[in-house]
Amino acid sequence: MGVKSDIEIAQEAKLENITEVAAKVGILEDELELYGKYKAKLSDDVMKRFSDKPDGKLVLVTAINPTPAGEGKTTISIGLTEGLNKMGVKAVAALREPSLGPCFGIKGGAAGGGYAQVVPMEDLNLHFTGDFHAITAANNLLAAMLDNHIMHGNELHIDTKRVVWKRCLDMNDRALRNIIVGMGAKTDGVVREDHFIITVASEIMAILCLAEDMADLKERLGKIIVAYNTEGNPVTAQDLKATGSMAALLKDAMKPNMIQTLENTPVLVHGGPFANIAHGCNSVRATKLALKLGDVAVTEAGFGADLGAEKFMDIKCRLAGLKPDAVVLVATIRALKYNGGVSKEQLGEENIEALEKGIVNLDKHIENIQKYGVPVVVTLNQFITDTDKEYSFVKRHCEEKGCEFAIAKVWAKGGEGGLELAKKVMDTLSVKESNFKPIYEDTLSITEKIEKIAKEIYGADGVEYSDAAKNELEHITKMGYAHFPVCMAKTQYSLSDNANLLGRPQGFKITVREVYVNAGAGFVVAITGKILTMPGLPKSPAAERIDYNEEENRIVGLF
Repeated sequence: MGVKSDIEIAQEAKLENITEVAAKVGILEDELELYGKYKAKLSDDVMKRFSDKPDGKLVLVTAINPTPAGEGKTTISIGLTEGLNKMGVKAVAALREPSLGPCFGIKGGAAGGGYAQVVPMEDLNLHFTGDFHAITAANNLLAAMLDNHIMHGNELHIDTKRVVWKRCLDMNDRALRNIIVGMGAKTDGVVREDHFIITVASEIMAILCLAEDMADLKERLGKIIVAYNTEGNPVTAQDLKATGSMAALLKDAMKPNMIQTLENTPVLVHGGPFANIAHGCNSVRATKLALKLGDVAVTEAGFGADLGAEKFMDIKCRLAGLKPDAVVLVATIRALKYNGGVSKEQLGEENIEALEKGIVNLDKHIENIQKYGVPVVVTLNQFITDTDKEYSFVKRHCEEKGCEFAIAKVWAKGGEGGLELAKKVMDTLSVKESNFKPIYEDTLSITEKIEKIAKEIYGADGVEYSDAAKNELEHITKMGYAHFPVCMAKTQYSLSDNANLLGRPQGFKITVREVYVNAGAGFVVAITGKILTMPGLPKSPAAERIDYNEEENRIVGLF
């Protein structure tokens, strides 16, 4: 018999009713808003009741730069949480929701893998509780109200050449990147160029993930800049009187979701911006609630530490007043060898020379996290082709770098396979102090912040700006947003902005081609290299293999 697929493992799981799962962390049935038997949203009453409870420890799970070999960051987050609970530590994970785009494309979902998954995985990876649909609707309502305003006399004198708000869709659809709207008769609207982004890149996604409560959400929504008028001044969602209706669409989406692991441990899953084009972290509300519900809160940040962890530290923690107590840095033997120049087909063969060459990628991420003053635990997500000699090499290397090391066998063994890592994490939390501090100060200029990230985190020699980026940086500064943190949009595959430069590139510059302000979210976005905010499907998308088996009454082929 072959190895079971993730979906087969998930569908064989014995799920507990979500009321029983919630009770394990003290949540009452009346505080749940049920979405069937295995999913629930947590009411605001939970937040209020636990508000005076001391916070637990905050552990961030991040990774080296992703490769086709796979790293398994979410798998580790879930396995670590299960392992901690097996040790008797009350741990709660706070994770991101998956986007439909990658699920039907090439990357896959975000439910973990093997015996370290959250379930029901099909629900999570598809519609879940409708949060992303609500964000999409709110985003596109604002777009509709903007075009409607222009159509009916344009009282705000919006310059149609300077509309910056884009429509969104939670799907990889490259044909919608650049479009023309308003074609047809005069009654069909004003003709102008428009664009689509994927829902996870929408500013509303970022706002939902950073908002503390509904009042904060409404204030942030109102500040969204949708366009500039003929005098060059910003036009906001509040100016269009769209704030209230957007908030109404988002009232349920603001509430964190609870599901369970395969071992029936509670997990909060809420929000899901991509880390390569957005800030890449789950909601502040879910993270803060996890800190109240557990003695340890395990959370993750998307893609490699150069993107997800940097934004977690410099954006999320800064804006939300959070402080990470430890970081778990995920790698695999296979991924390290891939960074050392080994082809995907030969990654199963022992190769210490390639490992030695590729481990420089891990080194850079260790150094970066240590710059933030946070203790690091390196973990290797085990694959069956790994050898003891390869493990020994990486363990020795990590200990020389001043960080703890553990092998995680969570894919094959769930919480039992996460015990070694869980013990290392608890040891680190008990003996090493976090002296967390963001990498840059608010008072630096936007260009200084960009250059600090490029040089300190990516290892670049400097930054080059397009003329358009230079002009917009000057404009954003004049508008009074220079104190905002910076959200870098960059390829996830390399420390540089060139996806082909693996390992630890040197002698390169970062190219910033576009800059804009997300005034509601509270950060400036700098788009580098060739990164896109609306992905496309691959030649053979996963959508071709996903189906619904009516005889067995279940989804097949999802993974």
